[in-house]
Amino acid sequence: MSALENRTMRKVTWRLVPFLMACYFIAYLDRVNIAFAGPSMMQSLGLTAAAFGGVAGIFFIAYFFFEIPSNLALNKFGARIWISRIMLTWGIISGAQAFVADEFSFYIVRFLLGVAEAGFFPGIIFYMTLWFPASYRARVVGLFMFAVPVSTVIGSPISGYLLNLHGALGLEGWQWIFLIEALPALVMAVGVFSYLTNTPSEAHWLTFEEKTWLQDRLDAERENRETHFKKDWFRSVFNMRVIALGLVYMAINIPQYGLSFFLPQIIKEFGISDVKAGFIATLPYLVGGLGMIIWSLHSDRTGERIWHCVVPFIAMIVGLSSAAVADGLQFKMLALCIAAWGFFSILPIFWTLPTAFLSGAGAASGIAAVNSIGNLGGYFGPQVFGILKTTTQGDAAGLVFLAAVAAAGAILVWSLGHNPELEKSHQTIE
Repeated sequence: MSALENRTMRKVTWRLVPFLMACYFIAYLDRVNIAFAGPSMMQSLGLTAAAFGGVAGIFFIAYFFFEIPSNLALNKFGARIWISRIMLTWGIISGAQAFVADEFSFYIVRFLLGVAEAGFFPGIIFYMTLWFPASYRARVVGLFMFAVPVSTVIGSPISGYLLNLHGALGLEGWQWIFLIEALPALVMAVGVFSYLTNTPSEAHWLTFEEKTWLQDRLDAERENRETHFKKDWFRSVFNMRVIALGLVYMAINIPQYGLSFFLPQIIKEFGISDVKAGFIATLPYLVGGLGMIIWSLHSDRTGERIWHCVVPFIAMIVGLSSAAVADGLQFKMLALCIAAWGFFSILPIFWTLPTAFLSGAGAASGIAAVNSIGNLGGYFGPQVFGILKTTTQGDAAGLVFLAAVAAAGAILVWSLGHNPELEKSHQTIE
């Protein structure tokens, strides 16, 4: 590595990654704080576990329909304006969850929250392709997505404490969770507009030599691919590899969200208080966060991607299956920690796969398509888990279902890596 490359990438990483992590920290906190609000909301609004799973997951149906338009808008208007808009609207709607009165109004607000946040995550992944060469992406995405376990490690105890505000100013504890945890998004919306730089050519904080090196490196990577389709977002959306990767991502999200939305309830069934449940719920995310960083570094160093996805799927299968038959809280949490290592370690590796062949407008729409398909798992996971929990009056059937989905994901990603029709072409879709 030359001194110029080292200096440039160090500047870019320190300038962008911590800030983007903070944005995603807030986004994920606002997405899953419903998990801790859930037990109190279910009692207050008279929701069954099946109804709660449906309400929690409807967010992802909105995501499915609005991801691609949102990412195309980001490509047109630039990340600074569009991500700022996303954070402003989701902050307002996230706070509005505090005032739902019944199952129907809760469905409406959760759907609108999905509309507001649609495009944020794939937009950031696309944005990173404008700044980071391919050899840096697993570790950079790993650092960025480290905000997911961190948001839960920090947010779970906070949510547990906020539930103790029950009765303050006539509001219930779950209402305080939504109101207080929505505020950072509103503040960060202003920060994004002021701080973010759209492209390397606009980076006043890089020297001319650094900007030139970075742009030349990124352009060379695109030109080294075999074939270029002209700016055809429609073709990228319906590309076979894009659809296959979307299904793999769905197989990641069904277990992850199916468990995360119900984890506090699983813990509290052992007679644990809200505050203690908040701390205990952080354990799987601590393990997952460490795995995310270490596993992504290993993948970048070896240059291998497929088996670095298969192994975490195997961890999910083992962990979730073991949790289904575990009786005590200690053994169940140990098993869920193994599963969480799989949930989070796979994420940065997975997102190197679509960015390896998508660029330009094709990247904006293709990444959004992968995320749209995959995030349907955020609907089906909680929905099916909630139905099985209500039907069987236990968690075992739901955990087995999540493990079975992970097994399907392992087979699919392995097949993707060994399918000549999918593997032989390294076409860049623009």
